[in-house]
Amino acid sequence: MADITDIKSILYTEKTLGLQEDGVIVVQTSPRMSKTGLKEVFREYFGIIPTKINSLNQSGKVKRFRGVQGKQNDFKKFYVTLPEGAQIESLAV
Repeated sequence: MADITDIKSILYTEKTLGLQEDGVIVVQTSPRMSKTGLKEVFREYFGIIPTKINSLNQSGKVKRFRGVQGKQNDFKKFYVTLPEGAQIESLAV
């Protein structure tokens, strides 16, 4: 079962702020989250049923720190389209 703790963050970039004007919220989650699980979280915690959800698996970048090679964490990104006129007050910028 999906939980609100699986959502890592809401992404606020120049591109995502432009999408928010069209009713699309970009959410970064753990890789195990599914579309149906995210839809369930939005319905339960925010009281909104998304009209469309697109997902994207993002691999972590390989980085070097003091000569030691490491890898950033993998994550999943969801583009959540809200119904017309629906808005989440706590997420508004």
